Amino acid sequence: MHTPSPAACAAESAPATRLPLSGLLALALTGFIAILSETLPAGLLDQIATGMRISQAMAGQWVTAYALGSLLTAIPLVTLTQGWFRRRALLLAIGGFVLFNGLTAVSADNTLTLLLRFLTGAAAGLAWGLIAGHARRMVAPAQQGKAMAVAMLGQPIALSLGLPIGTWLGALLGWRATFVVVTLAALLLVGWVLRAVPDFPGQVAGRRPAALGVLRTPGVARVLLVILAWILGHNILYTYIVPLLAALGMAGEVGQVLMTFGLASLAGIALVGLGVDRHLRGLVLACLAGFALATLALGQVQGSAWLVHASVALWGLTYGGAPTLLQTACADAAGEGGDVAQSMLVTVWNSAIALGGIIGGLLLTGAGVASFGAVVLGLVAVAGWLVFAGRRAGFASGARRG
Repeated sequence: MHTPSPAACAAESAPATRLPLSGLLALALTGFIAILSETLPAGLLDQIATGMRISQAMAGQWVTAYALGSLLTAIPLVTLTQGWFRRRALLLAIGGFVLFNGLTAVSADNTLTLLLRFLTGAAAGLAWGLIAGHARRMVAPAQQGKAMAVAMLGQPIALSLGLPIGTWLGALLGWRATFVVVTLAALLLVGWVLRAVPDFPGQVAGRRPAALGVLRTPGVARVLLVILAWILGHNILYTYIVPLLAALGMAGEVGQVLMTFGLASLAGIALVGLGVDRHLRGLVLACLAGFALATLALGQVQGSAWLVHASVALWGLTYGGAPTLLQTACADAAGEGGDVAQSMLVTVWNSAIALGGIIGGLLLTGAGVASFGAVVLGLVAVAGWLVFAGRRAGFASGARRG
C-alpha cells in the first residue's frame, strides 16, 4: 500500500464542513461486522455443534474466544499501530475479518477454529480502538458527537437485526455459508473504506502517548470506571434475559422483547446524536436514571406483557446512546491519547461483558433472577455518583469544546 503524499494527506485530513455520511456509514458497517462476527455463533449454536461434532457448550466457547481476543489485544495492537496512517490500520482490522471469518467457514478442526475466533476478536479490538477517533477526525469539533453517533450505528443494528438475519441465513444456507456471507461483506467494506474514508497520519514517534500516561490523564480513569459499572449492570440483565423473561411469564416472547430493545436502542442513538455535543453530562445522567427506572420496573411487572415491553423499551432507549456518550467522554478526556484511551475502553467494555456473564450466572444459581435488580441498581448508583462528581474532568458541564 502506497504512502500518501503530504499534500494529499493535508487535503484528506481537513475536517469536513458537513457530515461525511458515506465515510461514517463505512465505519458503522465496520462495527456491524465486528458485533455480528462476535454474536453469530450464539444464533447458530445447534448447527455448529452438529457440524463440528462438538457440544453446544464448546460451541459457545467460540464467543468466549472472540471476547478474549478483543480483551487481551486491543491495547497492544492500538499502541503498536499509533504511528501508522489511520486508514491503513483500519484496513488491517477489516482484513482480519475477511481472513479469519473466511478460514472459520472452512475449518474442520475446533482447536484451529478457536484460534481463528481469538484472532477475529483481536481484529475487532483494533477496529473498535480506531472507529471513534477516525470519526472525530473526519469532522469539525462541533460535529464530533453527531459523527460518532452515526459511526456507532453498527452495534445496535447488529444486535437487533443482524443476529436474527444471520440466524435465518444459517437455517436457510447452513452456518458455514453464513460465515462466507459475513466474509464477503467485509471484503466489500474494504473497497468502501478506500473510496469513502479519508486517511490521516499517525502520531510521530516522540509524541505517542504511553498507556499509563493516558490512564493518568484527568478524567480518563473516571470514564473507564463508569463504563465498567454501567456495562456490567447492563450485561447482567442482557446476558440472562431468557431466565429473566421466564420469571416474568414471557418465556415464549424472547425474540419480540429483544426486537423491542433493539429498536429502542436505535431511537436512543438518534436522540443522543442530537444532543451529545451540547449536553453530554446531562444525557449520561438521564440515561443512568432511565436505566435504574427500567430495572425497578422489570421487578414489578410480572404478568403484564405491555409493561415488560415498555420497561425494555426504556432500557434500550437509555442504552442505545451509551457507546456514543462514553466514547465521546473518553476521547474528550484523553485528548491526543484518544486512540490509546479507546483501546482501554474496548478492554474495559469486554471485561464488563465477561464479568456480567460470570456474576449474573452466580446470582442466577444462588438467589435467582430476583437478586438481579439490587445488584444492577447498586452498579448504576456507583456510575451515577462518578458522573456527578466528574464535573471538572470526564463529564464536564456545558457544551463540548471538542
